[in-house]
Amino acid sequence: MTKRVLDVGNCVPDHASIRSLIENNFDAKVLQAHGLEDAFAALRANKIDLVLVNRKLDQDYSDGIEIIKQIKADADLATTPCMLITNFTEHQDMAEQAGAERGFGKLEFAAPKTRERLSEILCRADQ
Repeated sequence: MTKRVLDVGNCVPDHASIRSLIENNFDAKVLQAHGLEDAFAALRANKIDLVLVNRKLDQDYSDGIEIIKQIKADADLATTPCMLITNFTEHQDMAEQAGAERGFGKLEFAAPKTRERLSEILCRADQ
């Protein structure tokens, strides 16, 4: 079954790279949101298997970890896996503390460990 990934807060070129990474390596489609409101609208309207959140949202440079916290605080959405997209280890650590899975940075799109992390979620039989 085709998985759905929600990409939140990335600019058009980065979204295209993420879409290529996901759709060329997995049976998955990528949707795009720009901030909290449209992310929640997409989450409520679609079965989303993974949320990828940029560390700094493209539209207003707000903190992507806040989106993860809001998702994890919502009883209907809390079990949705999230990952932060950042090259900074300390921000990955903060995202994990907020309930996210370990994410990856934009410099790691081609790294095998990135595909492994994505595979752990997108290839689960239980979703």
